[in-house]
Amino acid sequence: MIAVVDYDAGNLKSVETALAKLGADFFISSDPAELAAADKMIFPGVGEAAQAMNRLKESGLEKSVKDFAASGKPLLGICLGAQILFEHSEESDTDCLGILPGRVRLFPSDMGLKIPHMGWNTLKHSNHPLFKDLPQDKSFYFVHSYYIEAAHTDDVIGTSDYGMDFTVAVANGNVMATQFHPEKSGEWGLGILKNFINY
Repeated sequence: MIAVVDYDAGNLKSVETALAKLGADFFISSDPAELAAADKMIFPGVGEAAQAMNRLKESGLEKSVKDFAASGKPLLGICLGAQILFEHSEESDTDCLGILPGRVRLFPSDMGLKIPHMGWNTLKHSNHPLFKDLPQDKSFYFVHSYYIEAAHTDDVIGTSDYGMDFTVAVANGNVMATQFHPEKSGEWGLGILKNFINY
């Protein structure tokens, strides 16, 4: 059973639609006891880092997500949910969950590129189980102004290019995260979610 965390900062409808299409056994909840009982967790997110962290703290879900990560059960962060798994974000100078080592930084403004980075971009990935049967250089959907800077290069399992190479997927033990939206990325995105379901 997969729990999808509802903390008023997630793109829940698209995640729900994708999981339903895959026939996944899942539920959406903001109840700590229900979340703790799940076998896997998806931690989505859209919006602003400080607001998301405030909602997590006010609801008590900050502890729920940290405890789930510490339990060893598979956890997948998506977009803002991926970013706030790290220690700190430059967005509103926000201390985040600290589950993954590293920080989140604003794209440089001197690259001559539009910020936010929005639309389809290609993924270069490792042979991590999250990417089983996924060819290289397939396109995924992004919407973000900030990017992940992982503290350990061994945690990086996927990169993309937007004026610079940047990290778009990480894995550290049972905790995985993607900057792009697999739930909005068609066939290949569904494939990644299916791999997480089967992880």
